[in-house]
Amino acid sequence: MTEQKTPPVVLVDGSSYLFRAYHALPPLTTSKNHPTGAIKGVIAMIRRLEQDFPGSKMVVVFDAKGKTFRHELYEEYKANRPPMPDDLAVQIEPIHQMVKAMGLPLLIVEGVEADDVIGTLANEATSKGIDVVVSTGDKDMAQLVSDHVTLINTMTETKMDQEGVMEKFGIRPDQIIDYLALVGDKVDNIPGVNKCGPKTAVKWLQAYDSLDGVIEHADEIKGKIGEYLREAVDTLPLSRELATIKMDVDLDFGLEDLQEREQNDEELLQLFREYELRSWIAELEARVAESTKSGENPATEPADNPDPSGGEKRYSVITRQQDLDEWIARLEKSELFAFDTETTSLRYMSAELVGVSFAVKAGEAAYVPFGHDYMGAPEQLDREKVLAQLKPLLEDPKQKKVGQNLKYDKNVLANHGICLEGIAEDTMVESYVLNSVSSRHDMDTLARHYLGEETITFESIAGKGAKQLTFNQLDLEKAGPYAAEDADITLRLHQVLRPQLARVGKLESVYTDIDLPLVPVLSRMEQRGTLIRASTLHQHSQELAERMAELEKEAHEVAGEKFNLGSPKQLQAIFYGKMGLPVIKKTPKGAPSTAEPVLQELAHEHELPRLILEHRSLSKLKSTYTDTLPELIHHRTGRVHTSYHQAVTATGRLSSSEPNLQNIPVRTEQGRRIRQAFIAEKGYKLMAADYSQIELRIMAHLSGDKGLLTAFEKGEDIHKSTASEVFGITLDEVSSDQRRSAKAINFGLIYGMSAFGLARQLDVERKVAQQYIDRYFERYPGVLRYMDNIRKQAHDDGFVETLFGRRLYLPEINARNKQLQQAAERTAINAPMQGTAADIIKLAMIEVENWLLSEHADSARMTMQVHDELILEVKEEAVDEVREGLIKRMSGAAKLAVPLLVEAGVGDNWDQAH
Repeated sequence: MTEQKTPPVVLVDGSSYLFRAYHALPPLTTSKNHPTGAIKGVIAMIRRLEQDFPGSKMVVVFDAKGKTFRHELYEEYKANRPPMPDDLAVQIEPIHQMVKAMGLPLLIVEGVEADDVIGTLANEATSKGIDVVVSTGDKDMAQLVSDHVTLINTMTETKMDQEGVMEKFGIRPDQIIDYLALVGDKVDNIPGVNKCGPKTAVKWLQAYDSLDGVIEHADEIKGKIGEYLREAVDTLPLSRELATIKMDVDLDFGLEDLQEREQNDEELLQLFREYELRSWIAELEARVAESTKSGENPATEPADNPDPSGGEKRYSVITRQQDLDEWIARLEKSELFAFDTETTSLRYMSAELVGVSFAVKAGEAAYVPFGHDYMGAPEQLDREKVLAQLKPLLEDPKQKKVGQNLKYDKNVLANHGICLEGIAEDTMVESYVLNSVSSRHDMDTLARHYLGEETITFESIAGKGAKQLTFNQLDLEKAGPYAAEDADITLRLHQVLRPQLARVGKLESVYTDIDLPLVPVLSRMEQRGTLIRASTLHQHSQELAERMAELEKEAHEVAGEKFNLGSPKQLQAIFYGKMGLPVIKKTPKGAPSTAEPVLQELAHEHELPRLILEHRSLSKLKSTYTDTLPELIHHRTGRVHTSYHQAVTATGRLSSSEPNLQNIPVRTEQGRRIRQAFIAEKGYKLMAADYSQIELRIMAHLSGDKGLLTAFEKGEDIHKSTASEVFGITLDEVSSDQRRSAKAINFGLIYGMSAFGLARQLDVERKVAQQYIDRYFERYPGVLRYMDNIRKQAHDDGFVETLFGRRLYLPEINARNKQLQQAAERTAINAPMQGTAADIIKLAMIEVENWLLSEHADSARMTMQVHDELILEVKEEAVDEVREGLIKRMSGAAKLAVPLLVEAGVGDNWDQAH
């Protein structure tokens, strides 16, 4: 089982992109004169989505040919739309073929439009609490936006959530349908109100809230536009119905039926060749060739033997003591067995065991139920007796186990007084190390990709949404095969994945030395949790509310009127209409923008934008942290227990959720106050140790640049050293502003920042920023050489590696689209540094945990990991000894050409210690 949050479902509006790609790209053709512009544009966007949303279920939807139910409502619907150009029509079938070859579900439903299918699937996902990303260029889709549904336009790289809808249209998402009904649509031939443009429709909806409200007050609207409105009153309900996306299309399938298949490389390669998509041909040919030659590419390689079980499965449900005894005897004799738990919850701190399953041999598995308590449930073995019998086996470090995300199972067993040891393999971690970018690491996806097998889904046996049953409520006839299959699939996946790891570079070492040993370390940290003083947060929340009220009052005074600080429309009217502030940027609709970057620029010169920015910042702190963190305190332990995720980020860094510790702010005074609520228990102190400028030190090591190496070896302030070099002055002459500029250069360049980006950050002309960059590379030529080499290597190999051999595949590194290629090049430069830093902190965590357990078990414990920082709770009398040992072990986690500098602070709370 896995405790990771379900990734968003991505619903792709293929028809929307079809026309946009056709008009946006030049009229590309093959040597045989077959048009390919739309093909290239649509497939590139889908490939980009796969990269941007790893782990997400993706579904591609196109319009069907022929009339829809809207034509029945209104015969003239879309009557004005010109026929599809012939050179676009011939590109549709190839796109469909490529989508299918990519293994993605392709939906074309007669009688409705793609919008309606997307709306229905989005509604289904929302009802299950699953977030949805709708990828579209169609403005009408804004009506779907909600807490759970966001729009993105991959073509323009824009995102629209509820605030974005307000920003773009000036109205709420639930008003979009009424807006569309009023404005009408000439292309779709939706009548609307004659001469009613977007501004008028928004003004009416802001005044009367809804279309019904507008109709009610139609007599009050003066002038010619009022006459037009009154003329349209009878047809407006029809316009609204035509503009409304159906959310209840009667589909003969649900989201769970739409499963991705393994990409068919040969078929896709044949299509790429037929339509002469050269950059993708080269990429896929290289991947297929590499796979055929050495089995080195995990993204496309299924199992040598897709079904190690030979196709025959023997699953049993154990309800007799004799059968359990026999199975335990088999487990004790096995070199390795697969193990899985079934529980009442995905939250490990509150989950209770319902049963356990095992597999020793592919195709053969057993489920031991002991917590199914539905009415009429058959008699099961006693849970306490079963667990007591299993305890010695599960706690034996010599008895090797394999599981899928065993960290979760270890945590659940801890709730029942069992300390799981002998974690020898983990299929989720194997998959992640094998390919962090394109693989999804849940069991169902891995089984489909590596075993060619569709597994029993939880929804198929437990139902959906609010009526979904918990595992203890499931009929044993359904629960048994599901649970036994989990253990069987885990064992078979391991038998396929482990040999692949051994064949690819140093990945086996990354797995055995870094990621796998980290599993029990993270588990123990999660179980320990971290102490939070709720009263501090409650007081902070109250003060934030008071300060927000003050800011609101100040803003009203500065503006000379009362207004809603959260309304982009009202801000536009005051900023640009009343106060005459300069328009820095416009929304896609042409309205002056009030987005945060714009406010930040305006705030340099004007008071009101500064007040709005501060209000927004405090509002976010309040809702995200001060109000929410106390709710996460566990009733049994009095602590907050985050979940660390090993298989999420592409570079190897850990992430966390509930709460997301990585995002707790540190730069502002208000943000630091939140860290003050993180405390140590009585008699203990918090100790926070972090690596100083670790990525710059890794850059010095990887590039071998003499200037950087010398600066670090001398223990110089690296930013002052860079300022000295770039500005041609002595170290003593460097001002604080020059040091700040040098810091932006140092960090900007390792993240691939351009002269344009640096110019914006430093607030200088682009020409000046380019001079800084040129001077930097003159002084540090080794860095430029490294960047050029790593780019070339990435183009040649399709991946980059960390110092320890962790790989990051770069699917877009040879893309024809220059923007995609440049983004991949920036990743190629930074990933070895960020990934190496991640590897080092992981190695440090393993070393520190083992040291603490062996020498300071009663006086110190590691409780949090955030970015490059480790946080410990340490008994007051052991602080000096633990700090010395902690710095020594973190500094020695890796041997670089420059020293690894670690700074460790101590305090009563996290802010003091940091």
